[in-house]
Amino acid sequence: MRVSETSTPRRRRGRGLRILAALAVLLGIAGYLATQYVTGGAGPARCTVRATGEGESNGDGGSAEYKVRPEQASNAATIEAVASSRELPERAVTIAIATAIQESGLRNIRHGDRDSLGLFQQRPSQGWGTQQQILDPVYASGKFYDHLVKVPGYSRLPLTVAAQRVQRSGFPQAYAKHEANAALLTAALTGRRAAALNCTTGPGGIDKAGNATTVREKLAREFGEDVLRGSPKPDTAAAGTGSHRGSGTGADAAKGADAKQPEIVLTVDAEQRGWELAHWALAHWAELRISEISYGGREWAADRSEDGWRESDEDAADGGGTTVVLRLATAS
Repeated sequence: MRVSETSTPRRRRGRGLRILAALAVLLGIAGYLATQYVTGGAGPARCTVRATGEGESNGDGGSAEYKVRPEQASNAATIEAVASSRELPERAVTIAIATAIQESGLRNIRHGDRDSLGLFQQRPSQGWGTQQQILDPVYASGKFYDHLVKVPGYSRLPLTVAAQRVQRSGFPQAYAKHEANAALLTAALTGRRAAALNCTTGPGGIDKAGNATTVREKLAREFGEDVLRGSPKPDTAAAGTGSHRGSGTGADAAKGADAKQPEIVLTVDAEQRGWELAHWALAHWAELRISEISYGGREWAADRSEDGWRESDEDAADGGGTTVVLRLATAS
C-alpha cells in the first residue's frame, strides 16, 4: 500500500496541535495555582479554628479543628457579623456558614450553575438581586437571612431542612456534611469560645499600611452603626459609647495624628462581644492589614502569628477586658 505523501505532515501537525493543547492546559493550571498562592489560596497563610480555645478543655481530650484560607475566614466572619447586626441566634449563623461552605467553599465566586453567583450561589434570574449585589458578601448574607427567618421554626429544624427551604438545592443532603465545621467557626466568630481562632500570616506578612477609616467603615457596614456609635473621627482622641444587644457598648478612639501606628479601640461590656470583635478583626487581618489585636489579656501579632493568642500586659490598662484594640500596619 502506497503511503500518501500528505499523511506524514498531517500526523506531525496533529501531534503538534495535541502538544500545544497539553501545554495550554498545563499553563492554565500553573496560572491558577500561582493566583491561588498569591491570594492566600495555596500559600502559607492559614486560619485555624479549634473546638476549644487556648487553655480550655473539651472534656474528652479531643482537639477537633478546621483549617480555612484567609478569604474563607473573612467571608465567614462577614456572614456572622451580618447575623449579629440583626440579633439572630447562633443557629442561624451555623446554617448560613454550612450553606456557604457547600455552595461556594466560602469563596465569593463569579460563576456557578446557570447564573448562580457568590457565597450562596444566588441567581439574579430568580430575584436574589443584581450580579453586583450578589457578589457583595454583606448583601448576599443579608438576603440569605431574609429568607431564613421566614422559615417557621428554622432554629429547631435539621440544618439540611432549614438550608434547603432557602436554597431549593438539587442536593439538599449535602449541607449536612458541613455542619460540624460550620459549628466550629460559629462558636469562634460569635465570641462564645475565646481565642478559638488563629491566623498565620506566612513569610510575606503585611506589605502595605492599613487605613483606620476603611476598618471603621467595614465594621459599621457589617455590624451596624452601633459598633461605632459616638466614636470620633480617626484623627481625634475622644471616645463615645453605644450599645449592642442591650448589653454591650461599641466605641472607637484613635491616637492623634502624631501616632506612629494607627489604632482603633472598640469598647465592650461583655466578654463574648469582645471576642466576637477580636475574631472578626483577625479573620480580616489580610484584607484590612491589621498587624496587632489585643483583648482580655491576650494579644495576636502578625509578625508572631505562629504563636497564636499570647498573654498580654495590657489587661490592666484596658480596664480588665473592656476594650478590643486593633493596631494597623504602617508603611514600610
